[in-house]
This record gives sequence, C-alpha cells and structure tokens, in this order.
Amino acid sequence: MPAGGLDLASNDYLGLSRERSVVQAAVRAARTHGAGAGASRVVTGTHPLLPALEADLARYTGRRAALVFSSGFTANQGLLGALGGRGALLVLDEHAHASLIDGARLSRAEVRTAAHGDLDAIEATLREHRDRNGPRARAAVVVESVYSVLGDAARLAEAARRCAEHGALLVVDEAHTLAAVPGGSAVRAAGLHGAGHVVVTATLSKALGAQGGVVLFGGLGAAAWRDHLLNTARTFLFDTALAPPAAGAARRALALADERRIGRLAANAELAHRLLAAHPVTAGRVERGDGAIHSLQMRSPAGAVRTAEALRAQGIAVGCFRPPSVPDGIARLRITVHADHGRRRLTRAVATVAQCIDREDP
Repeated sequence: MPAGGLDLASNDYLGLSRERSVVQAAVRAARTHGAGAGASRVVTGTHPLLPALEADLARYTGRRAALVFSSGFTANQGLLGALGGRGALLVLDEHAHASLIDGARLSRAEVRTAAHGDLDAIEATLREHRDRNGPRARAAVVVESVYSVLGDAARLAEAARRCAEHGALLVVDEAHTLAAVPGGSAVRAAGLHGAGHVVVTATLSKALGAQGGVVLFGGLGAAAWRDHLLNTARTFLFDTALAPPAAGAARRALALADERRIGRLAANAELAHRLLAAHPVTAGRVERGDGAIHSLQMRSPAGAVRTAEALRAQGIAVGCFRPPSVPDGIARLRITVHADHGRRRLTRAVATVAQCIDREDP
C-alpha cells in the first residue's frame, strides 16, 4: 500500500502492532531473552515471559488457566487434536476457520458439520450421538465468537446451555473478539467465563497486534484441562515455543487493550456499517457485522478483484475473498475498521469503496 494509505484489510483492530511501547516491549524481550525460544515448551522453550503472559491472559478474560501456543492456528489444531480420539464427536459450524477444520480432521474423531448458526441442527447431532454411544459419549461443539466470513456473532449463551444439557464441551474461537469487544472477551460478555464446559481459543496477532495463540479454561477443572493439553497437544509438544519478542509485545498490548480503545473501535464499526447501509450502492450488499468486520457481497469474483485493485491504487486496502476460499461460494470484499481510524477519513474511504464497486462490479 502507498505511504499514507488507509488499512481496511488487516486485523490490527486496536492499531497496536506499531504502537511505540509495544514495539519497545518486543525489543526489550529480545535483548533480555533472545530472538527465539530455542525449543519446545516441554524442553527449554518456556522462558519467563510465557507463564507471565498466560497469567495476564487468564486475568484479562476472567478465566482460571491459559496455555500459550506459537499461533492461533496451532492453538486450534492442538486443542481439537487433544479432544479427539476414537468415540469422540466434533460438531463444527460450516463457517468455522480453516485451522478448526484442519484440527478436526487430524483429531481421529467423528466430524460433523452444521449449517451456519443452526443450533437446532447441532443439538440434534449431539442427541443422536448420545443415543448411539451412551450418556458418557464425548462430544464438542466448535464455533467462532465472530465469524470472519460475514462478521456475524454466534449465540454463545444459548450454545453453551444446549451443550451443557447434552454433556458436550463448547469450543469458542475468539480470534476476532479477544481485546476487540466491550469487556475484552465475548465469552466473558456472555457470562460464560466461569463455565468449565466452555473452552476458548484466541490469537494474539489480531487486536493485540503481536503473534501467538492461547487456549483458555474456566471452572474448577481448568488446571486439569490445561495439564491434559500440555501433555497431549501435538502442536504444543512438538513446536518451538512462542518467541520472547512476540510474548513481550503481547503482554504490553494486553495492558493497553482497555475499554477506551475498544470503545473507539466499536464506534468506528458502527459508523462504517451505518454509512455502508445508507449508501445506494452498498446498502443491498452489506452484511450486518457484529464486530469490526463488514462483509460486502460482490456480483462476481472478477469484479471483487477489480474493485480491490482499484481501491489499492487509491491508497485503500480492503480484504478480497472469492471462491473457493469462501465456504458459501460468494465473492466478497471485507471492510475491517480499526480503533485509530479518524471518523472523517473513514467516512471518505467508505464513499470511495462504494464508488469503486459501482464502477467495477455494478
């Protein structure tokens, strides 16, 4: 992107990846602990910043225990692999992220996919599994707090209630809500932070602007769940630990991810949706995002690509998603707002987006 351009594509929701004190924290960590962890967590890779980061993350989200991985992708793969095995069932929302899909495939569990947001279908699958395998049959439902395809939110409280009724775990990927929604966590906002049957995954590379992933546990069994993952998650056992600079940056970013910054993000997200919904070109295309992501349906994949390229030429970066990378086969532009976007500049950018769509994908 040209210097001075506007980023409406990345997931740096709070603008912390280049925040001076976050960068300085990464530099200090590198000078003190080195550029890399050097080994797996179970060998010599657990440098002092990792237990401190885990404590910070647990405290921030209201959970009892945390386990940090090298990325959000490996956190999802490691968790689902550790939950799998013969006789287990994993039920995934059809819009689940690729890391969740891959983790489920590697889990050696029975994997079923439910229509997006269809809790009745999920519950029917859980009931069928228990009827077939008995009341002690292991099962987990896998959802995202906010989905990256449409930007819509899962009904977490209802999903957790239904999972509890069927003795199933609820796995919630908070990639797009950790430090990006009021209260800092969608699971916490839903009143589920103390629920032992709810397991949370998240990335440290979006709102926190750093790198890494985490699995978070609640309830009285949190320590036991963490210990289970520590000993069985292949992407934890056999992967080099998160590097000190990333861990140091994430700790500092977490300290800055306060309600003031999150409030600015929420205000910009509301402004972007209001403008997109009011413009005659985009009104019929925009999905109602529940977070910072706003998805615009395009007429064709080629039109989506042309529009994204035209916007980049004008200094505006947007996400461009087209088949086969989108689960429902619909080409989209994705507008992602940040807390540090100025309102006037954001307003002008949305108008430019609409003009380019009208020209390139009428």
